[in-house]
Amino acid sequence: MKTTLIALALGLASAMPALAHDYRIGDLTIDHPWARETTPMARASGGFMTITNTGDRDERLLSASADFARAELHITVTEDGVNRMMEQEDGIVIPAGGTLEFKPGSYHVMFMGLTGPFIEGEEKEVTLIFERAGQIDVLFTVEPFQGGGHTGHMNH
Repeated sequence: MKTTLIALALGLASAMPALAHDYRIGDLTIDHPWARETTPMARASGGFMTITNTGDRDERLLSASADFARAELHITVTEDGVNRMMEQEDGIVIPAGGTLEFKPGSYHVMFMGLTGPFIEGEEKEVTLIFERAGQIDVLFTVEPFQGGGHTGHMNH
């Protein structure tokens, strides 16, 4: 019995960092915000997360801001085989009762004008501003660049 309790306590302790990387505001849950690590000369990076809206009304992410860079909301679109990033000046709708994943090749927060690299393990504070829920500060953890897409938090 004692061994089982110790194992359970250790298991809960190891799960704590994953739980600490989720945020709640109003009817929204912001899950695992992360940013791509960069090279020393890079001047931009992307920020990603999953936002779930448990409410019965759509919510809109209006903007993002950060002290370390200019932050804009973008989507990647492919036209004639060429990827382009387009700013979402009117914000991004998180549907009522739905989930929207910000991921490479889709919606993302674009961090521009970087003055230094994003290094794996760093945390970058970003303020997200929602139409109804208000604003919340979240930490985007810098994770390794993995080429075609992010797979670094499979155990999250």
